[in-house]
Amino acid sequence: MGKREKEGRRIKTLTPYNMIIPYIMVERNDSQNSIATYVDVSGAETLIRKLRSEGYVSIGILHVLLAAYVRAISQRPGVNRFIRGQKIYARNGIVINIIVKRKMSIDAADTSVKLRLKPTDTLIDIYNKWMELYTKVMEEDENGMDKTARIICYIPGLIKKFTIALLKFLDYFGLLPGAIVDVSPFHGSMFITNMASLNIPPIVHHLYNFGNVPVFIAFGAKRYQIVANDDGTVTKNRVIDIIANLDERICDGFYYASAMKLLKKYFQNPEELLTPPETVVEDIP
Repeated sequence: MGKREKEGRRIKTLTPYNMIIPYIMVERNDSQNSIATYVDVSGAETLIRKLRSEGYVSIGILHVLLAAYVRAISQRPGVNRFIRGQKIYARNGIVINIIVKRKMSIDAADTSVKLRLKPTDTLIDIYNKWMELYTKVMEEDENGMDKTARIICYIPGLIKKFTIALLKFLDYFGLLPGAIVDVSPFHGSMFITNMASLNIPPIVHHLYNFGNVPVFIAFGAKRYQIVANDDGTVTKNRVIDIIANLDERICDGFYYASAMKLLKKYFQNPEELLTPPETVVEDIP
C-alpha cells in the first residue's frame, strides 16, 4: 500500500478565540451540543419510488440523508473539520462511519464500516458506493475493524489498558498508524445511526473522546406531523426526526445552523442531489 493520504491540513487563519477554545474544552464530550429537528420526507419518498422503478431497488431515506449531508458539506466545509492535539484541521475528503448489523436479530454481531465520499458525489454516486461496500461487508466474516478489535482483545487486561493509552497518545500527535485510522470507527467526518430500521425514534448519542469524529447523527422511523402552513391551512405530513450531536469547537453555532438548514433544504428538494453541485466551497487556509 502506498503512503496514506493525511487526514487533513491544519487551519491557521482562525480567530484567537477559536484557536484557544480546544484548550479550554479539552475533551469532545465536554464540547458537544445537541439539536433535534425533523424533515418532511414527502419529496424524498416520491424520488425513492421513481429511482427504485429505474433499478435502484435498495435506495432509501438513508441514502438521501447522506447525500444531503455531503451536499451541505460541499457548501459549508467547516462542518467537516476535526480536532487533533487541541488544533483544528480541515479534513481531506468525507468519511462516514456506519454501524451495520449482518442479520436483524438480537444475537447478530455488529460491525462498523467507513463510506468514503467526495463533495461532488451525487445521490446515485453515494448509493452505488454504499451498495458496493455493504455487499462486501455481508460477504465477509470479519472486516478490518473486526480483525483489529480481535487482536486487541487477545492482549491481557492490564497491558490492554496501556495499549489503549498508547494509541490515544499517538492519536493526539497524529502518529497513529494509517492502518488503524483506515478502519477505526472513531475517525471520520460523521457517524450516523439508522434507528428507523428498528422502528424507534432517534437517540441522543454521545461523541467519542478517542478519535476525531465531530458529528453524530441519529434518525428515527417515519411518522406523521400536523403542520400549519403560511396560508392558514393545515396538512398532515410524513416526517423523520433527526438528532445531531455536534462538537462546537470546530465551528460556531451560526455556521452549524446554516449547514443544518442546507441539509433540510436539500433533503426536501432531493432532485438537486441527482447532479453535482455547481461549485464546491473550500475551507479557509
